Amino acid sequence: MRVLVVSAPMTGHLLPLLPLADALWDSGHEVLLASGGEALEADTGNLPVIDVARNLRFGRIAAAAMVTHPVTARAELAGRGGDRGVRSLFGPVNEELADALVTVVAQWRPDVVIHEPLAAAGALAAARHDVPAVLQENNLFAGADLVGATVGARTMQRAMWRHGMTALPAPALTLTIAPPSLVGERDGLPMRPVDTGHRRRGDADVPGWLRAPSDRPRVLVTRTTVAGPGRGDPMAAAVRAATDVDCELVLVRPTAKVARRAGPGVRTVGWVPLPEVLPGCAGVVHHGGAGTVLAALSAGIPQLAVPGAGDRRHNAELVDARGAGIAGEVTSEALDRLVHDGELAATARAVRTEIEAMPPPQARVDAVTALG
Repeated sequence: MRVLVVSAPMTGHLLPLLPLADALWDSGHEVLLASGGEALEADTGNLPVIDVARNLRFGRIAAAAMVTHPVTARAELAGRGGDRGVRSLFGPVNEELADALVTVVAQWRPDVVIHEPLAAAGALAAARHDVPAVLQENNLFAGADLVGATVGARTMQRAMWRHGMTALPAPALTLTIAPPSLVGERDGLPMRPVDTGHRRRGDADVPGWLRAPSDRPRVLVTRTTVAGPGRGDPMAAAVRAATDVDCELVLVRPTAKVARRAGPGVRTVGWVPLPEVLPGCAGVVHHGGAGTVLAALSAGIPQLAVPGAGDRRHNAELVDARGAGIAGEVTSEALDRLVHDGELAATARAVRTEIEAMPPPQARVDAVTALG
């Protein structure tokens, strides 16, 4: 059978969809990824990709939202935008995706469409051609809530009207990836969040020193792949904080300015697959992105997540409430606690056990293909 997999045109939105797409491909099904923008830089292995966002510029949409809805934009940068923030950003994104996706579904004729919550245009295209849609969550919010917020945008309503619809049907299947102890029980089939270590095309392998044990507690520091404001880069603060903490700090993809200012005991590396390096770390400092949150929990290590724009505050606060990490600014005290607090480490390991008990993507192939 044929399965179309749709994500918003950003790397962090596409990568969580790849494990299930890989499982479908490995089971002998045809799979086509539909996305665009920076997501096209991801290494998708054998999976073919079609660009459905050739004229879409997320920066332009974000700038327009800042001008049109300044109060909402400021709230979104602080991580408090809620449904209004989703509508202002992802309503226009999905309106621009909608026509291309409707055409792809008409021409390629998939039997099932899988889409992430902030790619509701995938559900629109599926409904337009009476194809069942699967909602696969890729972050820590309830997927149905994000779809509802996106569809409620005037821009998305305009796209639906163009295609003769005023509402979208409920998904034929929902796959939820967040561990219940973090977000509570949810409707839908649980599926283990698996980071397969996909990297940007052409990036080097993990260096030998990063695979080897460190003499001191190793702390990885990452930053967002999304350009723009919103506290997406905690590296400079981590470098300052590390001067008073006995640890080996490893900066992933630091800016040239931060790399120049990194002192003794601080190492740098390019893009690396987190599943391969996190298990050897005592902790990770990051911007609060859902992918990094789940990668750290899957590795069973504590994390220091800096609250920021979009979903980052929500994610950081969930981790803090669960006791598997810290939500807050990067300080020497927070970094020291990250490395030495045994309760944080024990709770992170408990969540890892919970995640390992969730069915892997391969176990959900039959549920998806039964819809076709």
